[in-house]
Amino acid sequence: MDEYAWPTGPEVPAAEDRRRRWAATVAALPVGHRITGKVIGRQPFGVFLRIEGVPDAVALAEITAMPFGMNLPALGALVRGQVLWHVDHNHQVKVRLDEWLATDE
Repeated sequence: MDEYAWPTGPEVPAAEDRRRRWAATVAALPVGHRITGKVIGRQPFGVFLRIEGVPDAVALAEITAMPFGMNLPALGALVRGQVLWHVDHNHQVKVRLDEWLATDE
């Protein structure tokens, strides 16, 4: 298997479903909200997550929030984090993973 994979398969909500439910997603996941999610895709720039309890949401944890020397979580890993912001143009929830918090925070 390749180290990187785009989110695909039945766990990934269709783009139309994400668009249609975007207002509900933003309401359910305000900035600062704590999330738990499953890694459904990995790319050099970060990981895509399926967020528990919000079926039409896709989150992205970008490496810009990852401390130097850390690794991306594996596909299928269960992770926790916090909502940083919402990206309206592609209906993504940006998150920072707990495991990426610097030890001095």
